[in-house]
Amino acid sequence: MEPSIAGTRFFGMPEPLQQTNHTWVIEGMQSTNEGCDNMKAHDIMKRHVYKVKESDTVRAVIERFIDYRISGLPVVSESNEIVGYISDGDIMRYIGRKQDRVIGTFYYVTMLTYPQEMEERVKQILDLNVLAIAKRKVITASWDEDVDRIAATLGKKQIKKLPIERGGVLVGIISRGDVIRHVFRSAT
Repeated sequence: MEPSIAGTRFFGMPEPLQQTNHTWVIEGMQSTNEGCDNMKAHDIMKRHVYKVKESDTVRAVIERFIDYRISGLPVVSESNEIVGYISDGDIMRYIGRKQDRVIGTFYYVTMLTYPQEMEERVKQILDLNVLAIAKRKVITASWDEDVDRIAATLGKKQIKKLPIERGGVLVGIISRGDVIRHVFRSAT
């Protein structure tokens, strides 16, 4: 067994650090905590993963957010490799950004913003390719990673969901809620 965790650098852990498609993986990490009765990612992950393809538009992402009542999706290639991750926060940052204009004279400086700009950005974003907004560096975990390591990653990186890979392809996803439900269920 070669547990690995991607996207996270742990000090004092063995190398080599290896980049695979848009993720960082530390090979050969061994868990030092026996927590959760040695539960592995594949024991608690959701195997049916809502996702979008790298060729999809932001419109398709928003439709899935609404249809499935979710807030984030892995972006995958045709061969199901993870190439990005898009969240509702990524979309909000894009439409909320301001492009202020500074107008200055010798004694007077002002900034102009236009309310129509946000409406225009909302309309424009729908036809953008998902990768124009998605994060390309995705934190992932291996399907045989210990659940305690997954919990640590979710907490330390302050992320809501962790895509699970096996053989370089997406095989599942684990949310903070999944970890909490399984950890506390096994403790009682």
